[in-house]
Amino acid sequence: MTKFLHSMIRVTDPDATIRFFELVGLKEVRRYDNEQGKFSLIFLAASGQEGVAEVELTHNWQPEEYDGGRNFGHLAYAVDDIYESCQTLLDAGVPINRPPRDGRMAFVRSPDGISVELLQDGDPQPAREPWASMPNIGVW
Repeated sequence: MTKFLHSMIRVTDPDATIRFFELVGLKEVRRYDNEQGKFSLIFLAASGQEGVAEVELTHNWQPEEYDGGRNFGHLAYAVDDIYESCQTLLDAGVPINRPPRDGRMAFVRSPDGISVELLQDGDPQPAREPWASMPNIGVW
């Protein structure tokens, strides 16, 4: 039997990354600080998904440069209202790299450059402005 546990991403600023994922709807569910190894593991999950589908943030206390967040692939989350979710992120200063022009899918990036896909739960919503006319920006 195989069971999905979590996806891990390395982060340089855990507080900024946690704030970002809170905007997407995830909350911190547990944390493990290892003094000897000088690292922290912080687990995030959407409500009701604790222990089922989690994101593990690995923070090494010694400063390191991480590159290639795009090479990770992406994390994907279903949201109740794609437009409301994107507006919440936009209002918090998060660029919408691939707007939900189709009422179904959007991409944003975490503070460490990890691509995050947001998908409308169920059927796509009707196209709506200003989203329908927004261009892609950057990469996702």
